[in-house]
Amino acid sequence: MRVIAGECKGRALKSVRSQLTRPTTDKVKETIFNMIGPFFDGGQALDLYSGSGGLGIEALSRGISRAVFIDKSGPAISTIKKNIQLCGLENRAEVYRNDAGRAISILAKKQSRFHLIFMDPPYAKQKIIKDIELIIHSNLLEENGKIIVEHEDTVTLPEQFNEVLIRIKHHTYHGKTAVSIYEHQNKGG
Repeated sequence: MRVIAGECKGRALKSVRSQLTRPTTDKVKETIFNMIGPFFDGGQALDLYSGSGGLGIEALSRGISRAVFIDKSGPAISTIKKNIQLCGLENRAEVYRNDAGRAISILAKKQSRFHLIFMDPPYAKQKIIKDIELIIHSNLLEENGKIIVEHEDTVTLPEQFNEVLIRIKHHTYHGKTAVSIYEHQNKGG
């Protein structure tokens, strides 16, 4: 596992030693960023269910200004912090050990807004729809922002969650992996 592009290109990342964590493969990560970027001019990202932090770190490497990493696993938090340090991104990252639902509520109270929200929950414990509904209710996604969800290909997600959050892309990969990308549509246009 490595950073694919940007200022940290080629940097090897550590993975979490756990049965519950399956890092996003480099091939899937590259495809995701080709669909949503591939590079950014600032903005904030939220990496829920961060695992090793690979998606948020990739976003930082490609130009996102700040990223918030959330995971409830102690070993994952340690790995995320090590990977951020390996890439020299400490001053642009915040790492919190918390449940995704609680973290969303805390971020909403802080009135945080994100351009990109990555969701890569453990396949055995998918709460994707509930988490996306909470993100919408909490107003965490900027207009024209995107939610990128990595999920089992057997999980069927809706085409839209309300009149403004629309699925714009869906791609299935070999194995059990699928990616759905939702975009917050501008209400005025």
